[in-house]
Amino acid sequence: MALPRKLKGFAVFVDGTNYMGEMPEVTLPTLSRKMEEYRAGGMNGPIELDMGQEKMEAELKGSGWVTGLTGKWGAAGHDAVMLRFAGAIQADDSGAVVPVEVVMMGRLTERDPGSAKAGDMVERTFKYSLSYYKEVVAGQVEIEIDLVNQVEIVGGVDNMASTRAAMGI
Repeated sequence: MALPRKLKGFAVFVDGTNYMGEMPEVTLPTLSRKMEEYRAGGMNGPIELDMGQEKMEAELKGSGWVTGLTGKWGAAGHDAVMLRFAGAIQADDSGAVVPVEVVMMGRLTERDPGSAKAGDMVERTFKYSLSYYKEVVAGQVEIEIDLVNQVEIVGGVDNMASTRAAMGI
């Protein structure tokens, strides 16, 4: 019987700067497919057609008056900011600790300074719209999505390779 692998700790890097100790919470993107219901004559019921990847977003919550994250506000480029989540997950049955790394690229789309009150912890929230996502667990790429370059690698298979080949890219 296996027991859960729990996140024991993590660090957040934004454009290479380590914000460990300042980021108590990170919301990694929900990966979802855009599906469209379709039913044509002769079909006994509808099916869903896969129309590609939905928008990806990540959110960082900073404790205290976190600085340095708005330097690329309004920066040109869908990949203006690189975010890196580096964590340690531990299996409760074996005690083994393995690294998990998520690399994301995108742009800062929302900065919520929260409310400020003397003597209270300030919580600042930064939201990023992503064009790139890669998750690596114990050195193995679980999934890599590069929206602009039409790359979608899942379990070592590039689902978009034949599409790129058909388009000559």
